[in-house]
Amino acid sequence: MLLWLCVAWVFASAGVAMLPMRHQYFPGVALLIAAPVLIFMIGLQVGWLAAFIAVLAFVSMFRNPLRYIWARLRGQKPEIPR
Repeated sequence: MLLWLCVAWVFASAGVAMLPMRHQYFPGVALLIAAPVLIFMIGLQVGWLAAFIAVLAFVSMFRNPLRYIWARLRGQKPEIPR
C-alpha cells in the first residue's frame, strides 16, 4: 500500500508541476504536507536510510517553496512569482 501511495504522490507532483504557477498553490501545499507523512512511513516500513534518501529527493523537488517558507519564518518578505 505504501508503494502505491508513494507512486500516486510522485504522479500528482508531476501533474501539479505542469500547471501554471497560479494554479499550483493549493495542490502544492497538499503535496508539501503529505510528503513528511509518507517519508515517515517509509522510514518505519523500509528503513531510515530509504527515508533519508526520500528527504533528499523531497528537498530537491520543493526547494523553492521551502526557501520561501524559511524566509517567511525569518521575518523576510520574499517575492512570489506571478
